[in-house]
Amino acid sequence: MDIIDSIPTSKTLEINAIAKKLKSQGKDIINLTTGEPDFPTPEPIKEKAKEALKNNFTKYTDSKGIYELREAISTMLKGKGIYFSNDEIVVTNGGKQAIFNSIMSILDKGDEIILFSPLWVSYIPMVMLVGAEPVIVETKFENDFLPTKEDIISKLTDKTKVILINSPNNPTGSVYSKEILEEIAEIANKNNIFVIADEVYDSLVYDGSFTSLYGMVNEDLLIYVNAFSKAYSMTGWRIGFVATKNEVVYRRIAKLQSHTTSSTNSISQYAAIEATVTDNSKMVEEFRKRRNFAVEKAKEIGLDFVNPKGAFYLFFKSPVEDDEAFCKELLEKKLVALVPGSAFNANGFVRLSFANSIEILSEGFKRIGEFLKENINP
Repeated sequence: MDIIDSIPTSKTLEINAIAKKLKSQGKDIINLTTGEPDFPTPEPIKEKAKEALKNNFTKYTDSKGIYELREAISTMLKGKGIYFSNDEIVVTNGGKQAIFNSIMSILDKGDEIILFSPLWVSYIPMVMLVGAEPVIVETKFENDFLPTKEDIISKLTDKTKVILINSPNNPTGSVYSKEILEEIAEIANKNNIFVIADEVYDSLVYDGSFTSLYGMVNEDLLIYVNAFSKAYSMTGWRIGFVATKNEVVYRRIAKLQSHTTSSTNSISQYAAIEATVTDNSKMVEEFRKRRNFAVEKAKEIGLDFVNPKGAFYLFFKSPVEDDEAFCKELLEKKLVALVPGSAFNANGFVRLSFANSIEILSEGFKRIGEFLKENINP
């Protein structure tokens, strides 16, 4: 149990739980912590779930996912210029399980995986559970939190087995350019290193267009991860997927899936078929408006941040050195919940989620501005 005991809890979920508890006590909480769209799941998807229930589609399924959904995912990906057949796809319980199954299927004890900081809270715990070693490439605020080729090469050893890329990025909102991805792919191909491409925010890009790692990394080295959670407001449905053309890795992922959770929820799978053909452009446009609003308000109250080009987070410099103390005091005095950057291996920063209405964001920034005037710059 030593490994599990050594793993930190998720600060994102921890702070979100505190905020929800305060709210249940009647406190007027502005909760800007979670990476979860506030929109309802689109009606056609919900109707598909009702159809599943009506048809008694409530039994075990193929642990890799029902054929119809894997085929629908394959077709959806073709529309993005990404080509995986249905028998190269495994449907998982959200993107989180897709990533964990991938890590578990590639890394052995003592192997190294390159991660880029700031990083999503669960990457390091997942690597620790395998017994592998996370090797952190520290990206810089001044470089929009994007790595350089030299940064990556400096971390390579004969134990480097995987590079994990998350673009658009949680928590920074940065989107990797085609040039940077080509450099990463070149390093991976040259050194025979696996690449896990976590692209769950790929449809939430507001400036320019999104570039996938697919087609850059040698096909036997690429493990592609995506999910319906963010793009279709289906966080609670727990439907993600992983795809790879590497037959050995694919068999391992499928085997691991069969011995852990078996299949994912049958009704969610059935509903997700509809998600593959659902237009989410209105939601994306609303997120763009919220991004623009958050950027404008952050400038008005004097926050220092990198302009988020994707996802739905504003990652700014903490006005005080101790980001956890800042978030705690802000919650106590102004009832605004944010996530300290230390949760993402980025001390001195703070994450704000703009996956909330303009009205909630407006009140949140108003309170943050008041807090800054009263406590930081009186």
